[in-house]
Amino acid sequence: MPQPTDERRDDHRAPSFGHWLRELPNLPKIWSSSIRPVRLPDSEASRLPPGVDQQPVLVIPGILSRDYSSSLLRRTLNAAGYDAYASELGVLTGITREMFARAEARLDEVYTLTGQKVALIGISLGGLYARVLAQRHPEKVALVMTLGTPFSGDRRANNAWRLYEAMNDHKVDDPPLSDDPRQKPPVRTIAIWSPHDGIVAPACSRGEEGECDRAIEVPERHFEFSASRASIERVLSILGEELPIARSGCRDD
Repeated sequence: MPQPTDERRDDHRAPSFGHWLRELPNLPKIWSSSIRPVRLPDSEASRLPPGVDQQPVLVIPGILSRDYSSSLLRRTLNAAGYDAYASELGVLTGITREMFARAEARLDEVYTLTGQKVALIGISLGGLYARVLAQRHPEKVALVMTLGTPFSGDRRANNAWRLYEAMNDHKVDDPPLSDDPRQKPPVRTIAIWSPHDGIVAPACSRGEEGECDRAIEVPERHFEFSASRASIERVLSILGEELPIARSGCRDD
């Protein structure tokens, strides 16, 4: 049997220390997200598609993050015609039954308030919440978009698993929820991943065949997914492409 190339093996491994170091200059973009001004591009792709009712979007942040970290993304979504909501989960340190119950309640609140299925955007760890929410409650979810989320493969193929285990009373491969985030939810599911990710192995955020409807390679680093203007513009463009497909029920996987 042919052996995988070094590049292919590295794709499934935790990023190198050098890749991790190159993430650090992007942290200020996250920390300052709540005070940076919105600059909506002129392109039509950055706005809600014509003829589409205002779409509710629930954004779930990553590990050790609060909703302030997704502020620029949510405010840009609002400026583009969407109806963006914060998760109101506080600081995410991991996955617990209590925190997931709060996420379920928040999804139900947004769904009830708007009377529409909700688009879920999950950043890193938040994407695991988004995928499982859609598995359990597909009738409330329009689509799922994950940004650098390690939903597939080895749960230690990242540079955050030791921190995760230090903050939680369970191992990364023995979470308190029995749901399997590798299983594709029965809704349109988009995985955004980058070969330059310094936190998560690219293969783990890209997924295997059948684990998502569409995997999209982007040039950003992990800490840029929801905080750099270029990445946010790309998220808006992809959301504009995917919403009509999700609403029509069509699939191309």
